[in-house]
Amino acid sequence: MRHPNTLPLPYAPTETGELYPESDGKPMAETERHFRELLKNFNRIEHHLAHIPDVYVLGDMMMYYEEGNPRKSISPDIFVAFGIGKKERRIYKIWEEGKPPDFVLEFSSKSTYRNDLTRKVHLYASIGISEYFVYDVDRRYLPTPLMGFRLVERDYVEISALASGGIPAVTLGLEFHLLDEGLGIYDPQAREWLKTEAEAAEERAEDAEAEIARLQEELERLKARLQL
Repeated sequence: MRHPNTLPLPYAPTETGELYPESDGKPMAETERHFRELLKNFNRIEHHLAHIPDVYVLGDMMMYYEEGNPRKSISPDIFVAFGIGKKERRIYKIWEEGKPPDFVLEFSSKSTYRNDLTRKVHLYASIGISEYFVYDVDRRYLPTPLMGFRLVERDYVEISALASGGIPAVTLGLEFHLLDEGLGIYDPQAREWLKTEAEAAEERAEDAEAEIARLQEELERLKARLQL
């Protein structure tokens, strides 16, 4: 079944690394805070979508959107593409993948926020990315620290916040929230906040310890009753 955001695939991917560089030479994140927020939320989204076989989640990868013109490139902080498989990639060429990503999340900073709200808005819309979200890690530069845009025909329309304050991303079936400790991602179907793989493992360990403690207490109560 073809995903609605899929273009005809003209031919199989080829190796053209010299023409299309794998790096733009820029740092992955502007500050430690940006890096940690990016990495944490990338892991949360990847962990949440891990069970879907044909979804690709990555970030800081060179994306080329015009065949034969390596200057037409951009490197989203986090992007999600459905329907293209999980194979390892070195770069993302839209004409070879057959489609653009469905969702992009950028972590805005002092040096990027103007670009995030001007060039990238127009570019991501023209490429055909269904939803574009931008988060101001420092909460100082964007009009509001968290903004979402959805493609309507050929232009982006800003997404209104829900009554809960979250901004829904329909491509992912998730809600993005501003929390005191940073960006939060909520799954309304499961009614739970997304966790990194490490956070989920820690929670499972805590639940197991609590269950062991409960069983030990129950065992002690049984022993006491038998001694009566």
